[in-house]
Amino acid sequence: MSAAAPQVEAIELRPRRRGLPHGWRSLSVYLFVIGLVIFAAAFADIVAPHDPAQQDIVNRLQGPVWQTGDWNHVFGTDDLGRDTFSRLIHGARISMRVVAIVIPAALLIGTLLGLTAGWQLGKVDRFIMRIVDVQLAFPGILAAVLLAAITGPRLSNVIIILTIFLWAAFARLARAETISLRERDYILAARTIGAPGYRILGLHVLPNLVNSIIVLATLQLATVIIAEASLSFLGVGAEIGTPSWGSMVAEGRKLLSIKFWLVGIPGLAIVIVALVANLMGDWLRDFLDPRLRRSR
Repeated sequence: MSAAAPQVEAIELRPRRRGLPHGWRSLSVYLFVIGLVIFAAAFADIVAPHDPAQQDIVNRLQGPVWQTGDWNHVFGTDDLGRDTFSRLIHGARISMRVVAIVIPAALLIGTLLGLTAGWQLGKVDRFIMRIVDVQLAFPGILAAVLLAAITGPRLSNVIIILTIFLWAAFARLARAETISLRERDYILAARTIGAPGYRILGLHVLPNLVNSIIVLATLQLATVIIAEASLSFLGVGAEIGTPSWGSMVAEGRKLLSIKFWLVGIPGLAIVIVALVANLMGDWLRDFLDPRLRRSR
């Protein structure tokens, strides 16, 4: 017994390691990347060194700085002499604008309908979920192509289509969580004392959905960014002439074999932002859900 005491005391006196856990360091990297994109999008007119629509035929197809050493065009120029870096920054504004509208709109519509379906059940539930099934069965990109063929490529069309395409995911999540929660003891107790349904949903059900909804919204960031880029690549996204990452890839693909950076730079931007958004959503899922939380 006397020999074991010094060992226990030594362990207790061992200094603790300082610094943030590995998981928090990862989150700081994710937030930095997303924050940098948001900052560039918000202040694109100030950050961008050139007008994204300004053409300079004399300097067309100029290589990036690591080939030419010209810091005036860091990422080179396209086939019309427009500065690639400036167009990349303004393209971030298009992507972030779509994200800022689509995610809250889809979240609000889907959560409200999912709460209603999961609480009411019966005919209301069947009606809402049949709409969800029909929506999920119809491809959003095809709908965007059809709408663009009628009205022309517009950013508003992209926002409408993506909102319609994404709200069903929030509705299904909210419905499943509501059905699970409505049989809990505290919910039954509130119903027993005569609390109205809207009060139970607002005070007891919705707060328990917040974590799951936040995680899903974060994961949908990558979906929205890739979908907007895909639609712009097909020519049914933002208005013609508006710089966006998808349209930059589409414009540069004809020169891919000789000027690969015209496709590689905006393509890499799409991949990095989508990947970071997915990783951040995965981190939040592990952190907010006690069933999945683990040491980082």
